[in-house]
Amino acid sequence: MAKQTIGIGSAANDGTGDPLRTAFDKINDNFTELYNDETSGEVNSITATAPLARDSAVGAVTISLADLGIATGKIADDAVTADKLANSINTEIAANTAKVTNATHTGDVTGATALTIANDVVGHDQLSNRYTAQVPISTLTGTVGFDCSAGSSFKLSGDLTGAYTINLSSYKKGQVITIFPLKAQSITLAGQGSSTNTFNKIGGIDYDNTAYNILQIECVDDSATDPIFFYSIATFAADSTP
Repeated sequence: MAKQTIGIGSAANDGTGDPLRTAFDKINDNFTELYNDETSGEVNSITATAPLARDSAVGAVTISLADLGIATGKIADDAVTADKLANSINTEIAANTAKVTNATHTGDVTGATALTIANDVVGHDQLSNRYTAQVPISTLTGTVGFDCSAGSSFKLSGDLTGAYTINLSSYKKGQVITIFPLKAQSITLAGQGSSTNTFNKIGGIDYDNTAYNILQIECVDDSATDPIFFYSIATFAADSTP
């Protein structure tokens, strides 16, 4: 129904306006149109312009986020996969946008200038186990694996009980590992090189199997075929007055 306008005449009491009954009938019709506007047959009395939109079939009024300049909305359940999330995070970090203080990122950070670490913020707790952790060793005879990614020092639980081969793995160039206490049996050093494993002794001190020894090994070449190590070994004893 179109809006019905009450005729009020040209001047007061000039007799040209709508009779009272006719005027109030129009008022009632207009109010009825408004109150019944939600039905499919009564949809013309209210118009909508952006960002409002009106469904002429049912009379429903919606708000357009796009017209409001809001580029967002509800994400459907199970719509975001791990790959999409990882790619989104990597893109944001690489572009240096949408920064969040103390945000956490898991996975590779890509890009030539993807991430900058401030000076003096990397402490002991941020370093990997290969530089900070101590690994207990309870096997005291035979060939024993020493995973250099697991720790920087390896502490044996007691005296060796048989010929002992220290078999190093997962070492990195520049890494130094410490093994102690070594006592009572012969020792052999081995690595994971598919061709050769070169161990160079520093200085002229040999292993003394009658006393407690400390062995320190530095990897100077972590080649998969021909790794190279330098090591030193010496006895030690508790002494607070060097």
